[in-house]
Amino acid sequence: MIFTVFAFCAIFLFISTGGLLLFYRQEVLQRIQDVIQDENKVAKPAGFRNSLQSTGSSLGSVVEQFEKVIPKSKAEVSVMRQRLIRAGFRDESAVKILYGAKVLVPLLLCVIATTTGIGSTSPFFVYTASLALGFLAPDFYLGHLISKRQKQIRLGLPDVLDLLVICIEAGLSLDQATSRTAEELKIAQPAISDELSMVVLEQRAGRPRAEAWKNMEDRTGVDSVRNLVAMLVQSEQFGTSVAKTLRIHADTMRTQRVQAVEEAAAKTTIKLIFPLVIFIFPSLFLVTLGPAAILMSESFKQMLTH
Repeated sequence: MIFTVFAFCAIFLFISTGGLLLFYRQEVLQRIQDVIQDENKVAKPAGFRNSLQSTGSSLGSVVEQFEKVIPKSKAEVSVMRQRLIRAGFRDESAVKILYGAKVLVPLLLCVIATTTGIGSTSPFFVYTASLALGFLAPDFYLGHLISKRQKQIRLGLPDVLDLLVICIEAGLSLDQATSRTAEELKIAQPAISDELSMVVLEQRAGRPRAEAWKNMEDRTGVDSVRNLVAMLVQSEQFGTSVAKTLRIHADTMRTQRVQAVEEAAAKTTIKLIFPLVIFIFPSLFLVTLGPAAILMSESFKQMLTH
């Protein structure tokens, strides 16, 4: 097992180093010369942090080179970019890194299958499964990140509504309340704070308020955020009180969360049927009927012997 882990790490480092030397040879040489010429920078923590960041960006750039192997259409790239935005990755290179990972991960799985000896048992099945799983693994992981971020946004939305109501009732406008809420919830709710910061930046850039909030709806893909955006747009169109509307919406969300908990509690009785039937009832039958079955068998043996 230790030899397998060591071999995997050595092969991964070899591939990464080869990619760096192949695609970014001049940059690597320049960095080596800078380190040799100025040794004082190595001892500083900031320099070490910068070197780690530059190394990470270099590895990301190497992964980007492999994305050219996979053929893709503009519609597919657009859908993938939308998914990456919902996961919180807005950088332009995120799409290239994702497609590069869809090439590198199957190769790494094939290398692991070769080094561990699993591929020798059934080569066609093992390598086909490695290629398929490696190609689909980045998509599954991206879907997991999207679900996790959407859950964070869904759970943090009541806090946002409460803070927006407090700010608006204190005399701030909706735009100022949004900016203040994004700043205050940066640590407690980083996902939804990031989305509110994007809304504030778009409004400062001159985009209309309704369009900025609708863009937030498209970026998140959460139903509760969609309802909030529709409510804010209607409140702006009809001129109703925003604070009162937000308070009603917050109360509605709390009621929905309580109903969801009650629904989950009601479903537990049905979900408990399967473990009861499979695990608990056989044990009860064995405990209650086992001694009686033993006594009956012994009595039948005595009757037959006499």
